[in-house]
Amino acid sequence: MGILPFTKHNRVPRQATQTEAFLQGHSIEVMPRTAAKIEDFRQILPAGTRVYIAHLAGTPIGDMVATATRLRTEGFEPMPHIPARLISDTAMLEDWIARYQGEAGVRQALVLAGGVARPEGAFHCSMQLLETGVFDRAGFTRLHVAGHPEGSRDIDADGSDRRVMEALHWKQAFSERTDAKMAIVTQFAFDADPVIAWAGRLAAEGIGLPVHIGVAGPARLQTLLKFAIACGVGPSLKVLQRRAHDVSKLVMPFEPTGFIARLAAYKAAHPDFGIERVHFFPLGGIVACTGWVQAHTGAARPATQP
Repeated sequence: MGILPFTKHNRVPRQATQTEAFLQGHSIEVMPRTAAKIEDFRQILPAGTRVYIAHLAGTPIGDMVATATRLRTEGFEPMPHIPARLISDTAMLEDWIARYQGEAGVRQALVLAGGVARPEGAFHCSMQLLETGVFDRAGFTRLHVAGHPEGSRDIDADGSDRRVMEALHWKQAFSERTDAKMAIVTQFAFDADPVIAWAGRLAAEGIGLPVHIGVAGPARLQTLLKFAIACGVGPSLKVLQRRAHDVSKLVMPFEPTGFIARLAAYKAAHPDFGIERVHFFPLGGIVACTGWVQAHTGAARPATQP
C-alpha cells in the first residue's frame, strides 16, 4: 500500500488552543498619556478591539475625549471610564457624555466609583451615576461595572465582601431594567483558584452578568508588586511574593501565561463558567502586552489599515 502525500488538499486546519480561544475578544486599557506614546494602534491591536480609557484624577476631559476620538478614527471601540467621584453633578455627567458621543461616537462606558477617597461632588459610587438615567437616555449600548474577585478594602474595610456583593446584586437588577448590555470587568489577579471560586459564588448568588477578568500584562516583578499593593490585590499577592524569593526570576518579566492557561482550561471543561473575556492592564507597557497576546493567539502583527 502506497503512502499518500500530505498535500495542501488534505491538511487538517489547526485547532485553536484553549488559551487562544479564551483570549478571543480581549480588551485592553490605556491612559491618554500612555496612548500618546503609540504611533498607530493599528500596528499592535486587532481591528475593532475594545480599548478602555482610564480616567485618573487630574486628567482633563479634553484629553480623554481626544484619546477616544483617535481610537475611533483608527478603527477601535473606545470605552472610557466614567468615575463617579470625579463628577460634580448630573449636568457635568451629561456634558461628558455629549462630548464623548459628539466627537468620538462613544456608546460604551465603564461606570465606577473612581480611585479618589473624597468625592468632588454629589456622586460617590457607580450606582448613583446609573440611577441618573443619563446613559439610558443617551442610548448607550454597553455599560460595564467593576468587580473585585479578592474583595476591596476601599469598599469593605472589615475585609469581608458584604458591601461588594450587595452592589453586584443591585447591578444585576439594574441590568434587567436597562436596554444596555452589561458586564463585570474586574481588578487584575494572579492566582486562578480564587477567581474560579469567586465566579462560582456569583453564579450561586444569582448574579449572571458576564465577567471580563482583569489580567496584568508582562511586567517586571517589582512593578507588579507595587501595583498589587496599591490596588489591594489579596490572595494573588502571594504568587508574586513566592516568585520574589527566587532571585533567578527577579530580572525576568512576570507573564500571565500560567494564570490564563489555568482559566482557559477550566473554561474549556466548564462552558458555563461565567468568565467570558479577558481584559488586559498593560502594567509593563502597551507594546509588551500586545506582543504577548499576539504570541499566544497565533496572530501576526496587524497590518496598518488605510
